[in-house]
Amino acid sequence: MDTDIKKKLQETKEWLQKEYSGIRTGQASPSLLDAIKVDNYGSMTPINQVGSVGIEDARTLKISPWDVTSAPAIEQAIRDADLGVSVVTDSAGLRVIFPELTVERREQLLKLAKSKLEDARITIRAARDEQMKLIEKSEKDGDISEDEKFGKKQSIQEDVDESNKGLDVLFDQKELELKG
Repeated sequence: MDTDIKKKLQETKEWLQKEYSGIRTGQASPSLLDAIKVDNYGSMTPINQVGSVGIEDARTLKISPWDVTSAPAIEQAIRDADLGVSVVTDSAGLRVIFPELTVERREQLLKLAKSKLEDARITIRAARDEQMKLIEKSEKDGDISEDEKFGKKQSIQEDVDESNKGLDVLFDQKELELKG
């Protein structure tokens, strides 16, 4: 039972990290292109499997396709993803240029980050409540004593508190990144 909640707490933290990696700041990061798939010889392939993606400067990513004929398909896939970036193609490959963030956009992204944090907290509360009900049922059924019930509940609450602190740290990092 205890491992179930630990697994759920870890999954929630990983989910929030993934969500936050998708919230774009003014910084160029190759992970922002991970979700984009390119039509490569008839199959949809992640960008990082059709070329190398690197950081050229703080606001520019450089994509060097392994097959130069796939450059137009890569460019189209990035444009279709509607990330709010500009794409420039030259003989060496593609450059993905991220615009500076406006104050309004930073505020929007911060609200989005807060919303994702709250979603994660709701998931954790639901997992905790589910475990608490199972503990109450175990005590009612006579499987555990009242002392064991309190010990298990305390252990779960400590895990939940620790997990919530971890989520707060992730949010604080994203907030710093967004405020730039």
